[in-house]
Amino acid sequence: MSGANLVVYPSKQAKFLANENILIGNVAFFGATSGSAFIRGVAGERFCVRNSGATAVVEGVGDHGCEYMTGGKAVILGSTGRNFAAGMSGGVAYVLDKKKDFSPKCNMEMVSLETVETEAESAELKALITQHFEATGSDVASELLEDWDNNVKQFVKVMPVDYKRMQGYMNDVRASGNFESEYDIAVKAFDIHLNNIASAKA
Repeated sequence: MSGANLVVYPSKQAKFLANENILIGNVAFFGATSGSAFIRGVAGERFCVRNSGATAVVEGVGDHGCEYMTGGKAVILGSTGRNFAAGMSGGVAYVLDKKKDFSPKCNMEMVSLETVETEAESAELKALITQHFEATGSDVASELLEDWDNNVKQFVKVMPVDYKRMQGYMNDVRASGNFESEYDIAVKAFDIHLNNIASAKA
């Protein structure tokens, strides 16, 4: 996927609950670079593997979700399989953890688990779930939006550690005003990273 807006939902005549059934198969959005997807239902294994820029909302995933992800956003409105976020070096995932059983399923080698703390981040996540509801008519999304201030507390934010560190460096450069372009911000942030490594070794 390299653009566009993809929406998947079951037939209106379907008798099953979408959030309890697989609607898309394995390896969906492998290597996606841009665009958005809203899936009313569950995905199979290796969802958003190597995603580098797309935004996807789905109502559950199988094993190895967001494996080797380098960018973009994944919003999981349901349970995950094992080994979530293995090798995830960039991007952000939000997992609805109603049963409080997500942590053991997450590969913690390169990521940390956080809460949604800022109003801006809460608003962005709410906007994505609102889009999901408007596109698919999702019952799950509707329930979450009805009591958002409480339901947002049930989300776990999966954040790659090095990615967060680089975002901090880039914010420092922006705050300094000493840059000419977004590319310049990235270069200066990487220089800060290298200088910190050198200082730590000294």
